[in-house]
Amino acid sequence: MQLTLDKKVLELKHTFSISRESHDFQNTLIVGLEINGKVGFGESTSNPYYKITIESMMAEIEAIRSEIETFDFDRPEIFHQFLKDCQLSNFAICALDLAAWDLYGKIHDKPLYEVWGTSKDYYPITNYTIGIAPIEKMVAKMKEMPWPIYKIKLGTDDDVAIVKELRKHSDAIFRIDANCAWSAEETIQNAPLLKDLGVEFLEQPLKADDWEGMEKVVHQSVLPVIADESCIVEEDVEKCGLHFNGINIKLTKCGGLTPALRMIEKAKQMGLKVMVGCMTESTVGISAIAQLLPQLDYVDMDGPLLIKNDIAEGVKILQNGELKFPELAGSGITMK
Repeated sequence: MQLTLDKKVLELKHTFSISRESHDFQNTLIVGLEINGKVGFGESTSNPYYKITIESMMAEIEAIRSEIETFDFDRPEIFHQFLKDCQLSNFAICALDLAAWDLYGKIHDKPLYEVWGTSKDYYPITNYTIGIAPIEKMVAKMKEMPWPIYKIKLGTDDDVAIVKELRKHSDAIFRIDANCAWSAEETIQNAPLLKDLGVEFLEQPLKADDWEGMEKVVHQSVLPVIADESCIVEEDVEKCGLHFNGINIKLTKCGGLTPALRMIEKAKQMGLKVMVGCMTESTVGISAIAQLLPQLDYVDMDGPLLIKNDIAEGVKILQNGELKFPELAGSGITMK
C-alpha cells in the first residue's frame, strides 16, 4: 500500500469567527492510500483548540510509514485498530481512516452508503454556517447565500438581538451554536426567546466539562440541546445521553468513519438525535461525511461552500441544499 501526504491551505470566502477564535485560512492534510492503481483519499484539518497542526499529524504518520505501507489491508476496521494501537492522534487516524474507507469502496466498486446497507433516497440537508461578525455582515452573508437552514455562531453580549435581526431577513430554519460561551442560566433564559424566533436547537451552549450545568439545561430548556465539544470520542456518547438530546459527531475528533459508525449506532440505541459536523474541510472530508447521511437526523457539511479554492471533486452540494453524488465508488473523491 503506497502512502502519500500533502499539506493544503484552504482560503475562506469570509473571515470565520466563533466565540473563541477567528481565521481566514484553514490548513488541511490530505492522505492518499493506493493499492493496484486504486487510490483512496482522506482529510484532517488543523485545529488550535485541540493543539493539532498539519506538521504534527505528518510527523506521527511518517513515524509509522513503513508499517502502513506493508500493512496487509483487508477491512478498514482492522486498519483503524492498527492505527489506534500505534497511538496516533485521532486527527491523524481520521485522515488515514477516511482514505482507507474510500479505497475499500473503490476496490469493491461500491459507494460507501451501499457498503453500509443504506440508500441515498433520503438524507438531511446541510445547514450553512454564519460566523460571528458585525450584524450587517451576518445579514450580508445570508443574502449572499440563500439557504433553507442556517447555523448561527453566537457567544456575544447581544445574542438574542442578533437572532432577532437575522430573522427579519430570512424564513429559514435557524440552529444556534454558542461554542461553550453561555452559562446554564443564560441558556435556559435564552431558549424560549430563541424558540419564538424559529430556532430548531442549541448546540453546545456550555463549556465541555460543565456536566452539572448541562443537567439543568437538558431538563429546563424548551429547545433541544446537541453536544459537540462534550462529545469527542466513542466513550463520551453514553455520558452525553444523560445531559443532551443529541450529539454532533466530528470525524476528525473521534478518529474517522470507523468510530463514527459505532457512535451513531450507540446514540440511536439511547434515543439521541444524531448529527455529523465538519471542521471546514474540503470536498475530500465532506464526501466522506456524505456517505453517512442516510443514518443521520442533521448534518453540518458546508465546508466546500465556505472556501474559495476547493481541492477535490466528489459529492457536490447544489444551491438548494440537495446533493449530487458522483458515480465513482467509495467516497467518490478525485483530486483536482
